[in-house]
Order: sequence, then C-alpha cells, then structure tokens
Amino acid sequence: MKFNKNLENIKTYEAGKPIELVVREFGIAPKDIVKLASNENPYGCSPKVQEAVVNIVKNMALYPDDSMTKLKTGLSSRFKVSDENVIIGSGSDQVIEFLVHAKADSNSKILINSVTFAMYEIYAKHVGAQIIRTSSQKHDLDEFYELYKKENPEIIFLCTPNNPTGDAIDSKDLFNFVSKIDTDTLVVVDGAYMEYAAAKDKSKEIVVSELIEKFSNVIYLGTFSKAYGLGGMRTGYGISNAKIIKELYKLRPPFNITTLSLEAASVALDDEEFVNKSITLNFEQMKRYEEFANKQKIDIIESYTNFVTLCLNSNQNSTEISNSLLQKGMIVRNLSGYGMNAIRVTVGTDEQNSRFFDLVSELL
Repeated sequence: MKFNKNLENIKTYEAGKPIELVVREFGIAPKDIVKLASNENPYGCSPKVQEAVVNIVKNMALYPDDSMTKLKTGLSSRFKVSDENVIIGSGSDQVIEFLVHAKADSNSKILINSVTFAMYEIYAKHVGAQIIRTSSQKHDLDEFYELYKKENPEIIFLCTPNNPTGDAIDSKDLFNFVSKIDTDTLVVVDGAYMEYAAAKDKSKEIVVSELIEKFSNVIYLGTFSKAYGLGGMRTGYGISNAKIIKELYKLRPPFNITTLSLEAASVALDDEEFVNKSITLNFEQMKRYEEFANKQKIDIIESYTNFVTLCLNSNQNSTEISNSLLQKGMIVRNLSGYGMNAIRVTVGTDEQNSRFFDLVSELL
C-alpha cells in the first residue's frame, strides 16, 4: 500500500511516558510513580470544573454546541477581543495544524527556533514545506530577521515562553520584530505558557488585543492544558483578525471539541483564584530547583513556565539519567532528541520535587 510521500520524513511525536506504561514495564505501583514529564498542572484543575463536569456527564447523547458560544464569549471577554477573532481547537496544536495547512504547501518555507515545540516541524512536513531553523538555542530575533530576509518564509513560529527550554521573549522586542515582517508572512505567537510568564515578569506579557489590532498577519495561541490543569480535556484556542479566523474555520471539522471539554474550559477560565494560586506555588517550588542546580553545579535555564530545563555536564548523560529515574518511578523528559544533553522537569508539588532531588542526587 502506498502512502503520502511526505510521511516518509516524519518522526512520530513522542509524548511523555504515561504512568500506565511505567506500571506495566517496571511493575511499580501507580501510587509510587511521579510524572514530571508533560508540564501538567500538579495541583490538578479547579474544584469548580470537577463539579461542572459531573453535571454535564448526565447528558452525553447530544453533540456539543458547535458554535462554542460560551467558551468563545469567555475568551473574548478575557482578552478584550470579539468572538469572531477566536477559534477553538482540540489543543492549541490542532490550531497549529489548521494554520500550516491553510498557509503552506510543498513550495513553502517555515521558520522556527533551533530548539522548540516539535509539532511545528511535524505539521510542516505534512504539506512538504521546508523547515528553516535558527542556530541559537534561545529565540534570537535578530537571527530570525536575517533568516526571514534571506529565506522569505510563509510562516514564522515564535514560542514564548519556549518549550522545551522555558525562556521567553520581551514583548516590546516581539512587537518590534513583527513590525518589520511583510503582512503576507504569517507570524504565530505560541503562548501556551504565557500565564506563567506574565505572572513572573510583566515585560514578557503579550497583550493579545493590542497584538492583533496592530498586526493583521499575527495569530496568538493559548491552551487550557497547562495553568488551567485541563491537559486531559484537550482544549486550545487561536486569536487573530477575523479574516484569518474565517479561513481557519474552513479546515475545522465539526464538533472538534467535546461537550465536557467546552464546559470544563469555560468554568476554568472563570476561576482565576485557582490559576493564580497554582502559579504562585509553581514559582515558589521553582526556587528549589534553582538551589538544587547550583548545589549540583549544573546549569539551569531561567524559566518562565511550569517546568525547568537542567543542562547536564559533559560527564553526565541525559538518556542514562532519564532511564535510571524511570526505573525508579520518576518520569522526566529527556531532551537528547533536541540535540541537548539535558532533562526537562515539570515543577511538581513539594513532595514530588523532594523525591526528584533525592533520586537525582543519588545518580549524580
């Protein structure tokens, strides 16, 4: 059987190992496994969401509200935009897929950072587009601009804060960069972890209404999988001018978000107290990672997210350490696939982090 030739050059995206797989492979009891690999909110989701979902479960026979009015209205109010500026996706990565298919083809080039979210490249390869990467690990907008002038890409992806490194771009620098880009080039600002960055440093915060009002060629992406604790509900969104959103809707399948997901995201959006508390606890615990890295004499990238990237020394191996931790029931993300001798660790609860420090201290 023949398949699309574009698939030949695509590697399957590897998500963080699920707890169930570790249970089967190593015979470890689920209660003894700590997953710090996928940047989920270790404090779960708002109790209000749990109550709302229980009520919704009683009526699963009907299709979801395909207009998604409740959630779109909530997002419009939060970001001070119109409903027509919003599209909802099954995770923000579905919106990324819409964008690539809407804008690029086999003759296109897509510009991304050297180390960044893997799905940008995977979706680019779906359509046979050429990937152009910077050489810098962190987003160097001067280098981005030089490559933009040289390569004339159809799409530029800016991930801020960046996954998997955790660094973020100053908003004034981002606005200045976009102002120099031709309006026919789509600039995607992926703000999956923006709630964390905005809380830590206001200079990193992107004012979405200002961004899309000022630039007709920009779309902002967000998600409920991180700060809102709804990774299992797979709900993300894109915010842009009405013309771009209208084109994306041509690619959106009907009922792409479940009734449960829509209700959960709508309720979560209203519970700012829960989100703010989660973010505060996150950065309190992150200080412990900074102290740990300093004590172990390993580099840590300053993070504006809910995870940290620990860059190991030349005599340490991220694959070996990740595998050793896995056998002890500690799941982290090995970044060797990104060309880095590093591990990415979700900032967990006090107890989870203490266990990580104990295990890694033994290994190092």
